[in-house]
Amino acid sequence: MTTGLTEDAPADGTPEADPRPQKNRRRGTGRGAGPRPPLRYRIITVSLLAVAALYFLTPVYWLAVSATKSSSDLFGTFGFWFHDPRPLDRLRQVLTHDDGIYVRWFLNSLLYAGVGALVATLLSAAAGYALAVYRFPGREAVFNVVLAGVLIPGTALALPLYLLFSELGLANTYAAVLIPSVVSPFGVYLCRIYAAAAVPGSLLEAARIDGAGETRIFTTLGLRLMTPALVTVFLFQFVHIWNNFFLPLVMLSDSDLYPVQLGLTSWQGYADRQPELYQYTVGGALLSVLPLMVLMGVLQRYWRTGLTEGSVKA
Repeated sequence: MTTGLTEDAPADGTPEADPRPQKNRRRGTGRGAGPRPPLRYRIITVSLLAVAALYFLTPVYWLAVSATKSSSDLFGTFGFWFHDPRPLDRLRQVLTHDDGIYVRWFLNSLLYAGVGALVATLLSAAAGYALAVYRFPGREAVFNVVLAGVLIPGTALALPLYLLFSELGLANTYAAVLIPSVVSPFGVYLCRIYAAAAVPGSLLEAARIDGAGETRIFTTLGLRLMTPALVTVFLFQFVHIWNNFFLPLVMLSDSDLYPVQLGLTSWQGYADRQPELYQYTVGGALLSVLPLMVLMGVLQRYWRTGLTEGSVKA
């Protein structure tokens, strides 16, 4: 008996869906991709980014070119092209001048910036975590004091700090630069905001039920969840300490304790009587930016991880 249905059709008469995947009718509308913006907007965006990159990279290019020249060539040749380039010889002169004082300045900067940024990051993480997770009387008042510290410029505190450290007998020592560098109100603020958003209370309660103490919860869970914020605080503090000029200028009188920025300024001050110091200053400035470039390249992957970790949650 004939039923009026084809052999492949379902019994209820509805047509069977084609098992082959359907192609997207519009390009760029597949899963995980959105419609591409118009061409003119993409051209404008790329053009603006190219102009910004050129603006920021031009001084670095000039510095790299000038570091290969002698002091006389710095003022007598075109600044954006090479003239008798001998980069290794020029940099060797920078590193060996005055019994290698630049190497000492460079190591001093690594000490100030590395230790200061690391301790400041840990203190900021602990303070921000406590302000975000725990409720105690005066919590908001403490946070408001931290916010007030963000608004106070460091130059306004340099002279009072010098008077205080002089009374303690710590002026003209490594501690005079290190101790103020481990305090970062902005780091506390950032860690508090990030911990409030990234550290769920249910996870902390589960850890407490399992018998974990507060210190273990902070070191194993809190620090791991706050990694993107900690990387940001560390990098900001490292760059701030590395480029800090006024605090070492006020605190230090011994050239052996100078950081690289203060040392290069002292070279520039004597360049009128020793013209070769112009070339040493330029070469030293080029070497001084290398740690910041390396640090940015190494740590940027943690920012990408932190920005995209929420996109994979169901």
